[in-house]
Amino acid sequence: MAALKRITSLTRALATMTSASRPCLQHATRKTFFTYANEPSMPIPGKEPCWLKTADEAIEQAELDSDQMVYVQGAAATPVELLRAMTDYGVRCDVRNVRLYHMHLEGPAPFAKPENAKHFRSISLFIGGNVRPAVNAGNADCIPIFLHEIPRLFKEGYLKPDISLIHVSPPDEKGYCSFGTSIDCARSAVSHSKRVVGLVNKYMPRTFGDALIHESHLDFAVEHHKPLPVHPVKAPSKAEQMIGKYIAENLVVNGATLQLGIGSIPDAVLSLLGNHKDLGIHSEMFSDGVVDLVNKGCITNNKKTLHQGRIVGSFCVGSEKLYDFMDNNPFIEMLAVDYVNDPRMVAKQPKMTAINSCIEVDITGQICADSIGTRMYSGFGGQLDFITGAAMSEDRQGKPIIALQSVTSKGQSKIQPVLSSGAGVVTNRAVVRYVVTEQGIASLFGKSLQQRAYELIQVAHPDHRETLEKAAFERLKVMPAP
Repeated sequence: MAALKRITSLTRALATMTSASRPCLQHATRKTFFTYANEPSMPIPGKEPCWLKTADEAIEQAELDSDQMVYVQGAAATPVELLRAMTDYGVRCDVRNVRLYHMHLEGPAPFAKPENAKHFRSISLFIGGNVRPAVNAGNADCIPIFLHEIPRLFKEGYLKPDISLIHVSPPDEKGYCSFGTSIDCARSAVSHSKRVVGLVNKYMPRTFGDALIHESHLDFAVEHHKPLPVHPVKAPSKAEQMIGKYIAENLVVNGATLQLGIGSIPDAVLSLLGNHKDLGIHSEMFSDGVVDLVNKGCITNNKKTLHQGRIVGSFCVGSEKLYDFMDNNPFIEMLAVDYVNDPRMVAKQPKMTAINSCIEVDITGQICADSIGTRMYSGFGGQLDFITGAAMSEDRQGKPIIALQSVTSKGQSKIQPVLSSGAGVVTNRAVVRYVVTEQGIASLFGKSLQQRAYELIQVAHPDHRETLEKAAFERLKVMPAP
């Protein structure tokens, strides 16, 4: 049966190829990188990628077939053109049940359309907006997992990709490409894939650290030069500015190592750190605000004990300013997420200050960050990795921070007596230290349930405090008190 399936796949691929491109298939199936080594930075003697003219040819040659597993690189490195070609090929050739494993993806997601459900099933390791409707409609799925553990899925054989679709910078004179903006789990996925298809783009920043991959590890490569997806910087609201002010003035000290994501609240914090000195960055991702602080001399990384003098990250999405800053910049080390997000590594950073957001928090400090009730929204991501690492910091000066506006856009309180029905707990109450809203800072470490309820109600919106006090009494059988 397996042999028949292989013959069927090969026949289908050959039928759709040009005669000029067929030798590449023979080359790739006879000699793949997996036969020689799985270390991406180690050249494979005698092997070169098969260079093709279009993404459609690359997908055809990679022998996409039913019931296969495909890994897709994500964030700003999402290989949008390869995903378009893959979807077209799958529909045209009636390929069924291809499982796509990926983190947050940028750009369109044609494979996740309802009409393509029989061809592809997206399985998110962190849900992005382009596949969220499919997940909540049952046409896609997700895996709850700590970000630092995702590479283990590939290294330990839980996931065995038949094909990896990646997005890299052009090879240099020695044949080295770069994963660029997104290392995260791409390195481990590629190392354990049977075939690798590379979208080669001159707009992809050339980054260092774990980012280099020799071109011999690409079985098929296609040039497609197009600017990366961008997230324009949005001006923070008054509430977000106030949150940033509370954090910058009260919780971030000189010499602190920072972890922040992207969005208006992290940007608000960064914009108010212009008078700080010797800040460092050790963060799964970072944004444009970091560039401004580097240019002002506020971020030096001089006080870091690991990777001193270097920004450490794993993936990013931002503007062209950020991508230009990253390109050929030895000040930045892009490292695999199982290292960057390992709580033990986070704990080694001096004055580790981890700033994360959430969807809602209950009056005891339970944090929901991945769902709105039963509806999945994102994923665990790296929140608990960094909150835990900061909480267990070796210098005892770490600050795990949860930052959120006190109300939703509809005026509903984000601080609740209990989490919404079906909501998942991403960060448990024992590890939460600070919760910051535009109303102030709630300090929870060492506090009883009664005291926690008091602290959190004080930073809730005034319109909801009386209701929360009554609900807290019903739940705790005692009035909240300091």
